[in-house]
Amino acid sequence: MSRWHPLQPLSVTDLVAEHERLHEEIAQLQRGLTSHAVIDQAIGALVAVGRIPPDSAWRVLREVSQRTNTKVRTVAEHILKFAQGGALSDTELEELRRALGRHAARRAPDRCDS
Repeated sequence: MSRWHPLQPLSVTDLVAEHERLHEEIAQLQRGLTSHAVIDQAIGALVAVGRIPPDSAWRVLREVSQRTNTKVRTVAEHILKFAQGGALSDTELEELRRALGRHAARRAPDRCDS
């Protein structure tokens, strides 16, 4: 059946095209879910290491991505490896330190000497 004309049957050619389109859509959704999981895990690592809230961790991840011209997912993968004892490139490490510093400074509570 056609999406636009529900009572009109599809030709074999149309069915094959729809089948291919649906398979591609499924593949895209699966890639998106995997990518989302990696990014969420990296945000969790940044929350723990940087002692910042999740929204700030997301911003840190985005900033490092933008400043190193690297996809967010790739930066997230690198941060996860780093959190497990791996190494970051000098550029990524420096940008990560800077971004964490900026966001940690925003979260620093005002302290009174009483």
